[in-house]
Amino acid sequence: MEEIKGLRKYELPPLPYKIDALEPYISKDIVDVHYNGHHKGYVNTANTLIDRLNGIIKEEVKSYDIHGVLRNLTFNINGDKLHTLYWKDMAPEGKGGDKPGGKLGDLIDQQYGGYEKFKKIFTEAANSNPGTGWAVLTYDKENSNLNVMTVENHFMNHLAEMPIVLILDEFEHAYYLQYKNKRADYVGAWWNIVNWDEANKKLDGLLE
Repeated sequence: MEEIKGLRKYELPPLPYKIDALEPYISKDIVDVHYNGHHKGYVNTANTLIDRLNGIIKEEVKSYDIHGVLRNLTFNINGDKLHTLYWKDMAPEGKGGDKPGGKLGDLIDQQYGGYEKFKKIFTEAANSNPGTGWAVLTYDKENSNLNVMTVENHFMNHLAEMPIVLILDEFEHAYYLQYKNKRADYVGAWWNIVNWDEANKKLDGLLE
């Protein structure tokens, strides 16, 4: 029997810009704590749990709660994956914001009656999220729908096989140092740095 190598660990991906690049809309201090504290923490915890799961797989660990291990692993891997999408979906002022063009812009116009109506619905969805989580735009290949959804915590409760085109982090650590409890102000500021080129690139890949 071939030696069991076990599951591979994760690495913290680099930020796609300098730590102060999103100012004034998201401060350097927020990005520092968010990326070097929270995002890095999810990666480190996921790797600790992978070590434990590998021990279970290799029968080196005899006593364990498999449900607890897998649930915590899901939470932390999703924490890594969702944050990686989030960082890429923003760009420094002058490179982000404005309106989406390309196929994404066309689809938004067709399905939502224009960018401003889409922005209103996405903003309302983000502000209605009752707790920690995410606001996301997903794409359904079955009928070409762009679906605005919310995600609770890091557990992906949006429908299966709907890749994320755009994502907004709504955990307090994403905005509290700068916006305090005014999440709506953070959501409003975020529109100025949305990376529509990245969103279009993701959609184009799904349309191939």
